Amino acid sequence: MANAASGMAVNDECKLKFLELKSKRNYRFITYKIEDQQVMLDKIGGPDETYEDFTNSLPADECRYAVFDLDFTTDENCQKSKIFFIAWSPDTSKVRMKMVYASSKDRFKRELDGIQVELQATDPSEMSFDIIKSRAL
Repeated sequence: MANAASGMAVNDECKLKFLELKSKRNYRFITYKIEDQQVMLDKIGGPDETYEDFTNSLPADECRYAVFDLDFTTDENCQKSKIFFIAWSPDTSKVRMKMVYASSKDRFKRELDGIQVELQATDPSEMSFDIIKSRAL
């Protein structure tokens, strides 16, 4: 099941946990890491976790993929939810890892059916809560 272009396989658990986040809403976020030529689960945040908990769970010097389920209120006072896909690639991470994550991102994202907004960040300021909220509206 590995992609010929990136040689990257996706662990089935990644898709299962994403489907649970999407349909049952029993997680707030999931982070994924690439290990041994495969995308694996990294961390899972419970439904009570905040966006700050999520951003604090990302390593400062390693790449990650993440999904975050954002609940928000529109200007018309409607409760909504959007699932964000975030490609975290900090400037301090190794160049090789940045390349591996970049080349595998689209294939991995296709495995997660239901992503509504995509965001790429190399610095925490690029994924501040204000930016996330503005992209959701």
